[in-house]
Amino acid sequence: MQRYLKHALTSFLMAFLGLSTTVFADEYPVKPIKIYVGQGAGGGMDSLARIVAQRLSSQLGQAVVVENKVGAGGIIATDFVAKSSPDGYSLLMGPIGNMVFTPILTPNLKYSATKDFTPVSMVATFPLVLVVNSKSKFNSVAELVAFMKANPDKSNYGGSGPAFQFANELFKIKTGAAGEFIQYKSMSETITALIAGDLVMSMVDTGPATPHLASGQLRALAVTSPQRLPNLPQVPTMAELGLPDIEFRYWSGVFAPAGTPKAVVKKLEAEINKVLRNPEVIAQMATQQVLATGSTSEELSKVLATDLQRWGSVADTAKIKKLD
Repeated sequence: MQRYLKHALTSFLMAFLGLSTTVFADEYPVKPIKIYVGQGAGGGMDSLARIVAQRLSSQLGQAVVVENKVGAGGIIATDFVAKSSPDGYSLLMGPIGNMVFTPILTPNLKYSATKDFTPVSMVATFPLVLVVNSKSKFNSVAELVAFMKANPDKSNYGGSGPAFQFANELFKIKTGAAGEFIQYKSMSETITALIAGDLVMSMVDTGPATPHLASGQLRALAVTSPQRLPNLPQVPTMAELGLPDIEFRYWSGVFAPAGTPKAVVKKLEAEINKVLRNPEVIAQMATQQVLATGSTSEELSKVLATDLQRWGSVADTAKIKKLD
């Protein structure tokens, strides 16, 4: 309740002082902007934030600083921005994990992804790839699913963190495959388990998997993107295999506290999208196996609402354990 009163008070004071949001946006920014990241320096979200911040700083003529606020799987940074002043100077690089999966799995979460934030723009998207051990007999998704249905006791599948559990459970739901999900602490542990033969399959992001696909340790059977990936042109999409319900991409976007003036949001939206159209930025993000993907505030809001519903249904169907 306090944060809502704070947002309302800010809007009232602006009106009382005769400051229109248009004038405010014209002058914005008049001081450094901070983009908060819930990961440590060098992580994927940190790298994306720094790419965007560097270009934004040049375009806006004002410093844009990335601040790492690590802890609780990104919850601390997300909650901090939710409680920040809605003036456009505190932004969040919000991944789908903290904006969708954490709210679904955490009943007593201190922030609301839909009520405490104003989406600004999508920044990047990335699909997942279904991989198996290259020494396995599986050369197609159909062969893998048939084995898992017939041998549930020999069909462990796994991943690290909620994002990858959701993806693997979606595959299981939509194909009728059976087996037990094994939770790992990191993507590297998941891939090690695949190579060791401890898992029959996993849905992983392309970045960590690519070196092992190139070395021949892993085999890719399908990707979740709408089109085939340039770096994996021989790998079919799920839709090509008759599984359109397993088409999805994970994403990261910039969010501002709820109550941020619309004119400021729209200015940030325009400037961020300009950054993401830059060929050098596109190339930088491609080296991380992600696609520079801009959007309007309204489009990101719709994606957020759709994903909360979609993945919430997966959690209910798969009976994914809620977090304390």
